[in-house]
Formats: sequence, C-alpha cells, structure tokens
Amino acid sequence: MASEERNGGANVASDEDVQFNAQGKKKQKHDKPKPWDHDGIDHWQVVKIAPEDNPSGLLEESSFATLFPQYREKYLREVWPLVTKALKEHGIACELNLVEGSMTVSTTRKTFDPFIIIKARDLIKLLSRSVPAAQALKILDDEMQCDIIKIGNLIRNKERFVKRRQRLLGPNGSTLKALELLTGCYILVQGNTVSAMGPYKGLKQLRPIVEDCIKNVHPIYHIKALMIKKELAKDPQLANESWDRFLPKFKKKNVKRKVPKEKKEKKDYTPFPPPQQPSKVDLQLESGEYFLSKEAKAAKKRAAKDAQQAERTAASKRKREEAFVPPKEEKRGSGNAPGSSAAKANGASRPDGRVSKMDVSDMAAKLQKKAKADASQRQSTDDRGVESYLAGGSKVHKKEKRIKRRSED
Repeated sequence: MASEERNGGANVASDEDVQFNAQGKKKQKHDKPKPWDHDGIDHWQVVKIAPEDNPSGLLEESSFATLFPQYREKYLREVWPLVTKALKEHGIACELNLVEGSMTVSTTRKTFDPFIIIKARDLIKLLSRSVPAAQALKILDDEMQCDIIKIGNLIRNKERFVKRRQRLLGPNGSTLKALELLTGCYILVQGNTVSAMGPYKGLKQLRPIVEDCIKNVHPIYHIKALMIKKELAKDPQLANESWDRFLPKFKKKNVKRKVPKEKKEKKDYTPFPPPQQPSKVDLQLESGEYFLSKEAKAAKKRAAKDAQQAERTAASKRKREEAFVPPKEEKRGSGNAPGSSAAKANGASRPDGRVSKMDVSDMAAKLQKKAKADASQRQSTDDRGVESYLAGGSKVHKKEKRIKRRSED
C-alpha cells in the first residue's frame, strides 16, 4: 500500500510539473534551452564556410547519381570538362558514365563544405533536365537554390496537358518572362518538369503558380497579384498589415459544355459478342470463285475491270457532250398570245395556256388584209413611174404610214 501511495503521489507531482515550449507543445526529455539559439538569430541566413573552418575534412564519403536522357549525351560530353573544373574547386569528384547514361558526384578528402554535395546533386539534376551548363553551374553559389516541379502526373489527358503547358509559356514566351521578372527566378519548361533556379522566396511563389496552371488556373491571375504585392512592399506603413483588401478576388465560373444536337441512342447491353463476320475465303466459297482456276479468276477480274472502265468512259463522254447541248429557249408568241395584254383585253386567254379558234381566225384575217395592202401599194408605185414617185415622195410616205397604222390597228 505504501509503495502504491508513493507511486501515485509521484504521478500527481509529475502531471503538475508538465511544461510547454514556445510552440505550445509538451516539452520532452531533451527539450532544453540551447545557448546558441535565440530570437535574434536569422535561421534563413546562409553561412559561408571556408577551408579554414573545416581543415580536417569530412569523416564519411557521400555520393549521388542521376540518369540523363540519350539526347543530352552529346551536349554533356562537350561541357563535362567545364563541370569537372567547377566541382574540383569545391573538392567534389564527378563521373560521366555514357554506358549506363548516368552522372555521379561524390565527396573527397579535400571537401570542406558539408552542404556542397547537395548543391552538386542539384547541379547534375539540372543538367539532366536540359538546363544549359552555364546557368546550372550558378547553383553552386550559396544564394542560389533550385526546385524541379513535376507536372506530368497532374492531368491525364495528353492534349490538355500540352495546351496548358503552352499556356505557362505564353505567346512568344511573354508569360514566362513576366514570371521570371516578378519572382527573380530562372524558369525552364522541359517535358514533364519545370526547372526553376532562384532565391527561396521566389521558388515558394513559383511552385503554386505552375501547379495551378496545369490545373486550369491561368497564370495571369497570379501575375496580377504578384504585381500588386510588389507595389505594396514599397510602402513601409503596410509592412505589418494584411494585404487581402488590396488583392483581386476572382470568382470561379462554371462554363456549360456544348450539348450535342444529335444524341446517340445507346444500344441494349448484351453479354454475347457480335456474330463473326465472314472472311474473304468464306465469301469466295459462297460465290464459287474459290474453285475456279487461275486463268478463270484472271479472266473474271479482267472482265470486271473492263466493265468499270467502260462505265467510266461513258460517264466522261456524257460529261463532254453536255457542253454542246443547246439551252431550252422560250417560244415568242404574237401580241394576242395568251397572257399578253391584248389577249387579256379581248378575254381570249385560257387557264390551260391554249389558243382559242377565235384568236387564230382573227390573226389570219389581219395577215390577209396586210398582204392585200402591200400588193396594192406595189401596183400603184409601178403605174406612176419613177419620176412621179420621186416628185411626190413625201405624199407616198405619208400614205404608206397611214396604211401601216391601219393594218396594225
């Protein structure tokens, strides 16, 4: 009983003495204050390490390897001496294996900076992702960081992926250039990845922009927000205030898909497969062609070909003769033809378009009258003679006009 009381009292005391750290978490056994860690330290400050800071070097060897595509082999072979020279200054050994298609970097006894092997790993990653060697070697600087964003598995449809990846580049690379200026990063879109190099702040801003672009959010919205933030950062009065009221708020719009006019009717599901179609041999067996000799088959094939040729020849001949067929002309009727104004005035037109017997008799009488007038005129001219005709030409003309007018009436 005494031991149980003692244990219970110890448990109560331990529960009362529980302490919490600055983050609100329960302090563990080894969670003790560190003299070198205080509020005045900038954890993001990059500390430069010189050879004098670590004269003994590293205890263990570390190495990283990465594969590269075959189309990069020629370029890597050309720039590898430059890469070897740059890594040698930091005490890093590198190897290019063309058989396996891999690049390897490892520490040596001369390596003094423990973090430089991570930088060398990023260097070979960038080289394998088609970043030029002159740009990739800048990753060895302490202020430069990199991020390789994988975008190939964010969308399944290949056509949509290509279209949205092109949207990230923009017309003539204008969108990509705007993102580079606003984030201060170097950006390269290659295949299924986007390689970026720059400060931590810019890389943190760039990753969500790239991922949202593949998820169908246009980069122009993020570019507008970045431009506003860049202007607000110049004002020291807004340093400790929220900028939400200044940033644009875009509402998502659901665009309805176009409904097809003709909907295909779904057929009833049947678990049985469709009947097998007859093969070429089956069709030949049905028609009896299979049992024919080679000469008979050739003759049948030739006859079918000749029939097709004759049909084509006849069609081309008909087409040529169409140019010589005269067009159909409408027959011109007289003034009293059905449908004319004179016929309508006389009431002689019929709905079926035929000419009545009265119309024909009237036309015949007029023609006979006109013929008699012409004959009498010729006879009078012959009797008077040439001199009298020339002397009284005007009177004859007037008389002819009068006769002509009467015949027309």
